[in-house]
Amino acid sequence: MSSKSPANRVLWMNTIAFTACFAVWTMYGVLITFLVDHRFLNLDKGQIGWLIGVPILTGSILRLPVGLMTDKYGGKPVFLGILLLSSLAVFLTSFANSFTGFLVGGLAFGVTGAGFAAGVAYSSVWFPKERQGTALGIFGMGNAGSALTSLGAPHLLNAFTGGGQDIQGWRHLPQAYALMLLVMAGIYALVAVPKKAPSSGRTMGDMLRPLKDIRVWRFGLYYFVVFGAFVALAQWLIPYYLNVYGMSLATAGFMAAVYSLPSGVIRALGGWASDKFGARTTMYWVLSTCAVFFLMLVAPRMEITSPGEGVMAERAGVVTAVNPTSVTIGEKVYTLKERPTGEMVRDDKTLVMPTFRSWQEPAVQPGQTVKKKELLARGVTHVFFQANVWVFTALVFLAGIMMGVGKAAVFKHIPEYFPHDVGVVGGLVGVIGGLGGFFCPILFGYLLKLTGLWTSCWFFLALLTVLSLVWMHLVILNMGRQQDRLRAETITQSEFDRPNA
Repeated sequence: MSSKSPANRVLWMNTIAFTACFAVWTMYGVLITFLVDHRFLNLDKGQIGWLIGVPILTGSILRLPVGLMTDKYGGKPVFLGILLLSSLAVFLTSFANSFTGFLVGGLAFGVTGAGFAAGVAYSSVWFPKERQGTALGIFGMGNAGSALTSLGAPHLLNAFTGGGQDIQGWRHLPQAYALMLLVMAGIYALVAVPKKAPSSGRTMGDMLRPLKDIRVWRFGLYYFVVFGAFVALAQWLIPYYLNVYGMSLATAGFMAAVYSLPSGVIRALGGWASDKFGARTTMYWVLSTCAVFFLMLVAPRMEITSPGEGVMAERAGVVTAVNPTSVTIGEKVYTLKERPTGEMVRDDKTLVMPTFRSWQEPAVQPGQTVKKKELLARGVTHVFFQANVWVFTALVFLAGIMMGVGKAAVFKHIPEYFPHDVGVVGGLVGVIGGLGGFFCPILFGYLLKLTGLWTSCWFFLALLTVLSLVWMHLVILNMGRQQDRLRAETITQSEFDRPNA
């Protein structure tokens, strides 16, 4: 058997196992929404954010130690241990009955998220540097597991509970996921081929030394945006669609999958683009376009009545007549803009842009004496923005595509700059990115409580993306200046060393 065959076999096994892990890791996005919607759990938005986030917290924190273990002991035993432990943890979650029970269960089965660190380090040792971007992009397609949960879990819950009539049937969902992980572990044990990183004999101090490099933390911020926010939105979009657009859980799950499935699959293309055009160029495009899309999503679904352009008296006098279309002072007639007839809100039609309607209402009475520049009629402006669901979904879809490309581009940086430390550096970057998946739903929940606006999450993500873009650009400008200075010094030294003619 050629050396290429086991490399591809391991890559695809890692990808499939990671898909299963990711499906379990994001299970609460559907399950908790379902249980709250059917009043099995009585939670506020902050508590929902906590439960959605706690599995992400465990998986994130464990990525660094799992990356170290993979570098030291090899990927097969580490990944296999994650699958077995996760299977037991998610099975025990089926016995939860309270917020505390679900919190503990989420912390336990969140270990599935650490499979990413094991898979990255284990996959990268099989491929040369020039192919690692593509290989890690293919492995990252396992992110599509969140879409499988968004699509399939609502239907499974509906079947297990008899359409919500037997709510206790929800317990079969984590049990089914536990069985899936157990079967996956058996297949993985039979198919995967053991292999350790060449540097597996180093001391712990040597392995942790790259973490002092600020570059690692900058990569982590990028991953916080493109991966952490992705994980958060893959779950947050389900209650978002339910509340903002009044969809059923199954439809909301489908719409969330429109975002998460392409983002996971496109990661392979992101790896190829990073290999071909460079990770830095790819990240420029990713962060720039994501910032634009997030800003476009900030405007909420709204109906606002605001003061508009009024009518003021050109000279003093006595009001002689007032009606909906005019105000008369002496012989001077001031024409008013009449209030439009018909319904203001046209939610039955597809509206892409906001609609504006304005009119003027008399502010004086017949016989009233007015001064020059006194208000005769107040202006009223009515603004209606539908935040059309299809336009919204298209923007979210495009943002998800770019985030998928960005996830691969971030990890293309790691084997280029840290070829002997992929496990530990990838682990820390994964920790920071995963923490985004933990903190973002909580922040989204509290921002919603504070502002009352579901779109507040997009403003936060836009701000974070712009910050990442600015930091990256400043670093690149500084690198360019250093290269110019070094080139100038080299030319000067060359002229100095040149012998006289």
